[in-house]
Amino acid sequence: MEATKQQTGITHTKAAASVEYAAGHKNMAQLIQLRWIAVVGQIIAIGTVILVFDVKLPTVPMLEVLACLIAFNIASQLRWHEHREVTNGELFLALLVDVASLTAQLYLSGGTTNPFAFVYLLQVILSAVLLEAWSTWTIVAIAITCLDGLAVFAKPLALPLDHARGIGSLYVQGMLLCFALIAALLVVFITRIMRNLRAGDAQLADLRQRAAEEEHIVRMGLLASGAAHELGTPLATLSVILGDWKRMPEFSKNAELIEEIGEMQTQLLRCKSIVSGILLSAGEARGELSAKTTIKHFLDELAAEWLASRPVQTFAYQNRIVHDLPVVFDSALKQTICNLLDNALEASPQWLSLEATRDGDTLNVLVSDAGPGFAPGMLAQLGKPYQSTKGRPGGGLGLFLVVNVARTLGGSVTARNRAEGGAAVRLSLPLAAIALPAEEERVDE
Repeated sequence: MEATKQQTGITHTKAAASVEYAAGHKNMAQLIQLRWIAVVGQIIAIGTVILVFDVKLPTVPMLEVLACLIAFNIASQLRWHEHREVTNGELFLALLVDVASLTAQLYLSGGTTNPFAFVYLLQVILSAVLLEAWSTWTIVAIAITCLDGLAVFAKPLALPLDHARGIGSLYVQGMLLCFALIAALLVVFITRIMRNLRAGDAQLADLRQRAAEEEHIVRMGLLASGAAHELGTPLATLSVILGDWKRMPEFSKNAELIEEIGEMQTQLLRCKSIVSGILLSAGEARGELSAKTTIKHFLDELAAEWLASRPVQTFAYQNRIVHDLPVVFDSALKQTICNLLDNALEASPQWLSLEATRDGDTLNVLVSDAGPGFAPGMLAQLGKPYQSTKGRPGGGLGLFLVVNVARTLGGSVTARNRAEGGAAVRLSLPLAAIALPAEEERVDE
């Protein structure tokens, strides 16, 4: 059981890391898309400045820088199409390349006198959203250093400094265009990035909730296993005492007492069987109680066994599975379906039904009753521990265990209130979770 608890923690740690990597991959895709926009924007800007405004620019070196940026973006797109895991360091490197290419283009086109020098703010803001704190401050320091270097070493852009003309000034027009471009890109891409981050946070919250629920199940399993060990001795003692009573002359002459002792022994054997099942399957969803059978035989036997030991007035069982399938008899699945039936029996002792169908590769088990149904709040909290209308301590654990066993086997549980009264709970499981492996099936044949 302790190993199961450790394995659960490891599984959820890996799942949380997977969620973080998925968010990083989406953010890297946003950076690649933004880089393509930058490439197109630079081509348009270089062409417009040279052809429209007749400003002299070192075209060949600027196109070489642009070619390097295009090559890097193509390589990034190929790499991150295949690799799904993106770390903070890789995002940091991608932003450094963007800062370097921007610095090279500004150096060739006027340095700090180029109105597009403020595009550094775009890189800084993106780093603040995407990167860890140390990476963001590193980007800030590099951007400031690059601006200082441009102010010292870059040749000024050959633009008339006619700020007195206001909006008519080419420099002012460039600043306004730069501001509008940065603002628009930030709104679009920060919105997308934040959506990715929120989706990742929601997935992590769901994983934490699932980890807490599975830890709760592990604790319950420990308690059940301990209780089963403790019950073994008194049950064995009772079995011996009942056997002695049955042989005693005072009891053997009384047919009614002998019948009652026999019933007590039957129920005692059932208790011992339950205790043995707990001890055998305490730590694994599919443990030592697994055996080869077929899905129809498994359900037919389960329904017959459950009906023989429960005081239900009318039990409508319908096995609508046409194409049978070899499966592994699963004690956890059996207990899950029995929990559904027991819950329905408590709500509706007069009538309940069990219907089994197969929809492609999915097994559907529908349990219906004629009781009061679920309260709206219960339906919203289906499968949460201690959510029950029974009004007793520990209520609600049956459905909690059902939902978590179904989730472990890759299935789902849904519930609704029936129009004619009562409730219906549907358990859906992929048959692959309980199907007999092909190798074993061939060996048997």
